[in-house]
Amino acid sequence: MALKSTESAGGVTAILGPTNTGKTHRAIERMLEWPSGMIGLPLRLLARELYDRVTTRVGENRVALVTGEEKRIPRRPDYWLCTVEAMPLDLEVDFLAVDEIQLATHAERGHVFTDRLLHARGSKETWFLGSDSMRRIIEQLVPTARFKRYPRFSELRDKGRSTISALTPRSAIIAFSAARVYQIAERIRQKKGGAAIVLGSLSPRARNAQVALYQAGEVDYLVATDAIGMGLNMDIDHVAFSELKKFDGRETRFLEPLEIGQIAGRAGRYLNDGTFGTLAPLPELPKSVVRAIETHRFTQQRRLIWRNHDLDMSSLASLIASLKQRPRLPQLQALEQADDFSALLYLVELAEIRKRASDPQRIALLWDVCRIPDYSKIMLEHHGKLLADIYLQLTGPSERLDPEWMESSIVRIDNIDGSIDSLLMRIEQIRTWTYISYHSGWVREAKSWQERTLKIEERLSDALHQRLVERFVEKSGARTARVGRRTRRRYAHSGEQSLLVDSPFQKLRQVQLKLSPAPIAEQTADVSWIQPLVDAPFSQFRLNDTGRIVALEKTLAQLTRGTDLLHPQLKLLLADEVGPGARMQLERRLVAWTRDLVEDLLSPLRHESLRRLSAAGKGLIYQLEQQLGTVLTKSARGQIQYLTEQDRRLLSDVDCHLGKRVVYLGRLLKPARVRQRIALCSVYLGQASLAAGFAKNTVSLQRLPKISEQTYLTIGFPVFGSRAIRADIVERIDKRLYREAENGPFEPPVELSNWLGCSQAKLAGVVQAFGFQPTSYGRFEKRR
Repeated sequence: MALKSTESAGGVTAILGPTNTGKTHRAIERMLEWPSGMIGLPLRLLARELYDRVTTRVGENRVALVTGEEKRIPRRPDYWLCTVEAMPLDLEVDFLAVDEIQLATHAERGHVFTDRLLHARGSKETWFLGSDSMRRIIEQLVPTARFKRYPRFSELRDKGRSTISALTPRSAIIAFSAARVYQIAERIRQKKGGAAIVLGSLSPRARNAQVALYQAGEVDYLVATDAIGMGLNMDIDHVAFSELKKFDGRETRFLEPLEIGQIAGRAGRYLNDGTFGTLAPLPELPKSVVRAIETHRFTQQRRLIWRNHDLDMSSLASLIASLKQRPRLPQLQALEQADDFSALLYLVELAEIRKRASDPQRIALLWDVCRIPDYSKIMLEHHGKLLADIYLQLTGPSERLDPEWMESSIVRIDNIDGSIDSLLMRIEQIRTWTYISYHSGWVREAKSWQERTLKIEERLSDALHQRLVERFVEKSGARTARVGRRTRRRYAHSGEQSLLVDSPFQKLRQVQLKLSPAPIAEQTADVSWIQPLVDAPFSQFRLNDTGRIVALEKTLAQLTRGTDLLHPQLKLLLADEVGPGARMQLERRLVAWTRDLVEDLLSPLRHESLRRLSAAGKGLIYQLEQQLGTVLTKSARGQIQYLTEQDRRLLSDVDCHLGKRVVYLGRLLKPARVRQRIALCSVYLGQASLAAGFAKNTVSLQRLPKISEQTYLTIGFPVFGSRAIRADIVERIDKRLYREAENGPFEPPVELSNWLGCSQAKLAGVVQAFGFQPTSYGRFEKRR
C-alpha cells in the first residue's frame, strides 16, 4: 500500500512535544494509511472518542473498541482502539501506537506503559506519543527510535493570580479532592451562575454530560481535578490552579512542573491561545515553572516504572518471586505498590485459595482474578473478599460464577436515589461488575450481564449528572437571562440566538439552538427512541433508492454528495426539538453505518487473499472499486493482459468474472446490491430517476437520455443500444449472438426481445451495439 504521510515507514518513531500539537490526530491518520493498526490510549473515555472518530471514517465493521469495561469487536476488525492495559498484543498489526507515553513514570500504571515501550511493536511501524521529557530515556532504551517534534498550534501564557470574581468565562479551575471541587463549584454557582464538574471518578457517560454542559455554554466555568489533563479537547481559554498539592495514593506532594504543564495545556485548543495561573489565595506560580510551561521545556525523565511481564506460573511462590523481580537496567525502577499484587498477597494467605491454586492453569486464573480493578479504592479486605468469592466459584464444580450470587450483588447497586457521593460509589461498584461480565469464560450468558451492567451504569450516570446540575447550576431565571445575554453576544456574527438544552453523552462539538427561558429539565425533548438506534445492529437500517436512511418507520437522514462515490455525506432529517446531544449520537452512528454499507458492498474486493495480487491485479481491483464492481473489459485491457494465473484464480475465488465485454462481481448484481448501487449513484450524481423501472428480477432497463452510459455501468447495467443490460446477461447475450452467427447471417432470436423486454426493432439496435452489422431481410452478421 502506498503511504501518503511524510513520516518515514518502518521502525519506531517517538513523536514528542507539548499539548495541542496534533499528535493523536497524526497517529489516527497514519494508522488508516495501513491495512491494520492499533492505538493504546490512557483512558477509556479517550479510547471511545477515537473509536467514534475512526468509525465515521471507515465504518464500525472494521474497528474494534477494547477497554477493561467495554468490548466492541466485529467479526474481522482491521483497526483496534484500546486502553493501554487492554491492548491485545498477541495480534499482529501493521501499525501500533501508544499515546501519553510519559505515563511510564506513573507510580501505579507506569509499568504498563513501560512494558509497551519496551515490547509492543507494529509489524511495519510503531509510534510513541507524549511529552518531550521522555526523549532522553527513549534514546537510551530504544536506541533505534527516530524522533519528531511539532510546534504547539497556539501560545500558552501565564496570567498570574485571579479571584473567582475576576475569572473570565471559559475558565477551568483545578482542585485535587472532591470536597475542594464541590466547595469551589458552590462559590462559582453563587457568583457566576453555575459550573460543570469533572472528577476522575465520574463514569465516561456522566463526564461527557458535564463536559457537554460546559461546551454548549450552559455554564461558562469548569471545576475539575487533574482528570482533564488527558481528556476531551474542550474550549478552555484559561486554567486556574486553586492548589498545587495532591494525594497520589501514597502521600500528599507538590505537583511536578510537567504535571502542571499537562493540565495548563488544556487552555487554548487548536489555533486559540490560552492562559494559565493561580486562584487566590494561592500565590502565583514560581517563575521557573512559568518559564518551563510557556517554553514547553521540562526536566528529562531519568527512570521509568517497571514490572516483570514474564511471569512464572509454576507455583504461587514462583509467581510472587517473578512479580518481585528487580530490573537490570538503571533507567528502570521497580513498581513498589500495585493493587493486583496486594490482592494476590491477601488471597494466598487464605488456606482454601492456596489449596486450589495447585497447577499453572489455576495459578494463572488466580492472577487474572487479582487483576479485577477496585474502582472504589475501598479497604483491601473488602475487595479481597469479593475476589476470594469469585476465585472459589471459578474453581468450584461449575467453574462459573453463580448467577443468583451475581444477581444479589448487582441488584443492590441498581438504585438512582441518594446523594452525589452515593451515586459515585455505585458507579464505581457497577464498573467492577461490568469488567467481570466481559470475561465470558467466567459467567453464563455473558452478553446479557454486560448489557445489564452497562444499562445500570447509564442510569446511575444520568442521575449523577442531574444531581450535579441541581447542586452546582443556578436554578433561578437570573442564570437563564445571563446565559441568554452572553449567548446572543457570542453568536451575534451568525445572527442566531443559541442555547444548548440537552444532556448529550457523546463526542462534543459546537452547537446552536433556539434560546428558551425554560429550565433545563423542561427543555429536554423526549429522545428515548434515539438510544436504541445508536445501539442497533447494521441490519436495523435501510437505504432507499433516493439515498434516505430509514429505521423504525422513521426517515432519519439523507445521503448527500461527498468527495467521491464511495464517501457520501449525510444530513439528518430530525425534528427541531431533538437536542444536539441526541443528534450527534445518531449522526455518528449513521455516518459509521454508511461507511459500513460501502465496505459491505465492496467486501469481495477487500478480501485478504487479494493482497497477493500482482500490480496488474491490484490495478483492476482499484477500477472495480471506483465503479462499484463493474468495468468494461476494453477499459481494463491494460491490466487484464498482464494478469497471472494466480491473479485469475484469486479473482475467481471472490466471484470476479473476466468477461469478454464486462468485468464484474457476481454478488454485486443481486437486486439488494443493485439498489444500494443505485442509491449511491443517485446521491453522487443527483439523478433521482435512476431507479425508475428497476424491480427484483430486472435484467434490462430502457436507457433514459439524461443518464449517462457511465452511470448505468456503475450500477452494473452497461448500455447497448437503447437498453441498459445487467452485466452477467451481457455476457450471455454475447455468447448467444456469436453462436447464432457461426452459420452465417441470422435473425435475432425472438426470446432475446422477450428477455430484455423490448421490441424486435429495438433489439436490432442492441444487436448492432454488440458488433454485428445488418444485412438484408432483418438479418445480421459479424462486422467485418
